Amino acid sequence: MMSAWVIVALAAVVIIVGLALYAGKLLAQLKLQTQRQRQAIDKRNARILESIHTIALAVSQDQCNLSEGAIRLTHLLNALQFTQPQDFRSRYPGVHELYEKVKEMPTHEARKEYKRNEIMRFDLQRAGFEHELEDKIKIEVKELARLEVPAY
Repeated sequence: MMSAWVIVALAAVVIIVGLALYAGKLLAQLKLQTQRQRQAIDKRNARILESIHTIALAVSQDQCNLSEGAIRLTHLLNALQFTQPQDFRSRYPGVHELYEKVKEMPTHEARKEYKRNEIMRFDLQRAGFEHELEDKIKIEVKELARLEVPAY
């Protein structure tokens, strides 16, 4: 008859092998999940990047005004996901400066809540900000039209 120690040792080996197999299965699932998340992020970044290129090109060709472009580009840049943080504020200071100056101004339906003279005042301010930053922004949108997402 087998001694009690042999039975305990065999039971321990069976438990350890079972736990090792389970841990291996969990690691494989984690790797697959991480891979799928990375693919989803890459796909999302590609769509956002395409929008950034389109808007940057439109701004550089005067098909989109500078304020609208700055607002849209800033939001899109902030939506990109990276493994390392990116400092777009310092890479594109003109776009971000204009965004900061016009982000609180009413747009679309919100403009209807203001009197005509107030809307004119906002428009004049916005036009002044655009004129002040136009040269800097035109250079930055040419760079943004070629922006690539850094590799992991």
